[in-house]
Amino acid sequence: MNRLNYHHLYYFWRVAKAGSLTQVAQDVHISQSALSIQIKRLEHIMSVSLFEKQGRKLILTDSGKQVLGYADDIFYKGEELESFLLKGVATERQHLSIGVQTTLSRNFIESFISPLLDDPHISFTLTTRDMDSLLQGLSNHELDLVLTNRPASQDETRWHTQLVSRQQVAIVGPKGATIKSDFPNGYDAVRWVLPGPTTEIRSAFNALCAAHEYKPNIQAEVDDMAMLRLLARDSGALAVLPPVVVKDEIAQGLLEQYQSQLPIFEHFYAITTSRKFVPQALLNLLKQPLS
Repeated sequence: MNRLNYHHLYYFWRVAKAGSLTQVAQDVHISQSALSIQIKRLEHIMSVSLFEKQGRKLILTDSGKQVLGYADDIFYKGEELESFLLKGVATERQHLSIGVQTTLSRNFIESFISPLLDDPHISFTLTTRDMDSLLQGLSNHELDLVLTNRPASQDETRWHTQLVSRQQVAIVGPKGATIKSDFPNGYDAVRWVLPGPTTEIRSAFNALCAAHEYKPNIQAEVDDMAMLRLLARDSGALAVLPPVVVKDEIAQGLLEQYQSQLPIFEHFYAITTSRKFVPQALLNLLKQPLS
């Protein structure tokens, strides 16, 4: 094999991370056609195909994913060396790209990423998408990590799904109108705002209601936790959700827990994919104790 051209490898690395020739061409100040030629030369030297086109998108091949793992290692270490030469100290700055499921609780997300906020050598981006788009971002190595409230169900050997938090669900409602008895006693006349029918919480709540032969008077069904939080605060109806979602409203006295010991839990997962180079910041996040 011919000697590897690291200039070509750098262009590949940038395009693989961005998923776009156009954006990288603008960033490195060369034409898109010239950038494409550089990557094709790298493919020729290595005798592999690194990308395949899906519509307007560039998708990494299996070989491309392997090469990206090595390129991550090479260029992150290069940035560390540059910092050492410029500053006289090896201050490694890491960046994480985190994808978040659209329906996920913002309070949970803030709690999970809080260690990143305390480290001046770490930066991160948060991107909110639907599940399919998040997994695609992992596949393209556009994302380092995906946070979701359901595990990846497709191609299990491709994804690494780790349970990172388990929150018990409560009945939450307006302050001062608390029902003192255990569910379902005393809940006949109340209105409910509930998570959508396909969510883990709703399925468990439906099973609980069926076990007690209780039929809830449902005023609204909401897939998005941020919207459910607002309805719980403003509608006067009761909601079924993890207290972390409305912790600010509870602290302000706008809401309170009517019953906190429901046998229902919401599970939060971190999904990653195989890669040669794993940033230490990502490893540290995943080592947090289960809450």
